[in-house]
Amino acid sequence: MKEIIKGQQDFWTGVMYVFFGGTALFLAQDYGMGSASRMGPGYFPVVLGGLLLLFGAIALVRSLLRPGDAIGPIGWKPILLVTAAIVVFAALLKPAGLLVALAALILVSALASAKFKLGWRPLALMSVLIAFCGLVFVKGLGVPMPLLGAWFGL
Repeated sequence: MKEIIKGQQDFWTGVMYVFFGGTALFLAQDYGMGSASRMGPGYFPVVLGGLLLLFGAIALVRSLLRPGDAIGPIGWKPILLVTAAIVVFAALLKPAGLLVALAALILVSALASAKFKLGWRPLALMSVLIAFCGLVFVKGLGVPMPLLGAWFGL
């Protein structure tokens, strides 16, 4: 008997996208939409959920039409390191500030890649990214986050 699903990766990617897109649409159904120029609280989740559903449907159809690679082993190290990076960021944001929390987030999550090597270029790019985030979010948008936290006496 011939298999219906030809591309396992596309199939499970599609299932995951449809699940998260459907969940976003379900959770946002009672929120006000607003308009593109004056977005309500439901606008972003509905648009993002709809896009996830669309991409998921495309991936599901693709999995039935095109052969693809089998699913390999789960990469636990990257999953755990990226999750740990997010937890470290959340834990450091108030006491250390945005700049230190972002540095920890970037460095810990970068360890998830087998290709990462700490050198002057990654450190320079990290510094530019941190400065950009500080300028955009704290200075430009006025998000109430300390650039440097209580650990620095500020």
